[in-house]
Amino acid sequence: MRKKIDKMPAILDFLQSATGLVLALFIMGHILFEASILISNEMMYKVTLMFEGYYFFGERYPGIISFLAAAIFVIFIVHAGIAMRKFPASYKQYKTITKHTMRMKHEDSSLWAIQVITGFMMFFIGSVHLYIMMSQPSNIGPFASSSRVVDEFMGPLYFMLLLSVISHAFIGLYRLALKWGFMEGKNTEVSRGRFKFLMKAMIVAYIVIGLSSLAKYTYIGVTHDFSDGVRYKSETIKIGEHK
Repeated sequence: MRKKIDKMPAILDFLQSATGLVLALFIMGHILFEASILISNEMMYKVTLMFEGYYFFGERYPGIISFLAAAIFVIFIVHAGIAMRKFPASYKQYKTITKHTMRMKHEDSSLWAIQVITGFMMFFIGSVHLYIMMSQPSNIGPFASSSRVVDEFMGPLYFMLLLSVISHAFIGLYRLALKWGFMEGKNTEVSRGRFKFLMKAMIVAYIVIGLSSLAKYTYIGVTHDFSDGVRYKSETIKIGEHK
């Protein structure tokens, strides 16, 4: 009698890849939208209004941001839960993997180790950030976000989250391309080298963009006077006094 093939590992692998791809694309877009502050405060405010549905409904609905953050949080938990099955289950396993990685000096193995470390960091730091977005959706804007970075001491957390999430996302995309055969061609080694170069270039570029945005939010948070309780007034859009 033929033994039935267990398809669950393949299904979990596919789900891990699919959720990882969604999260990586979300991170790429999220960092670029946050970087609108580098253009101007007004541009960042307009981006915020867009996600609140103002340009579609004529009114601000911050609950949309809560819904989107909750959806990303669910995908994030699913991805983390599936990925954890590949993490070292004990300190002994961790030591063995570390020893082999250092001895072989194989870059792809080192990239996997970085993903494990950054994934562990993101599980805690990312959860905090997503919870804030779900619970305080109306507290987003050029001044509100800057106040959170400085007055609520979220700057160090965002700094660690930025480094970990960008590294994890682009290493993950590289590993996805490798795993699902996108590097196949006449010369796999050359193709892999190009993907690896692109991965490193994107990591550097996004870290520069992210750190520049964080620096701008920090500068606004330090220099702006929030004592009047009004965190932002649009110069072109008159909806009332909004944060």
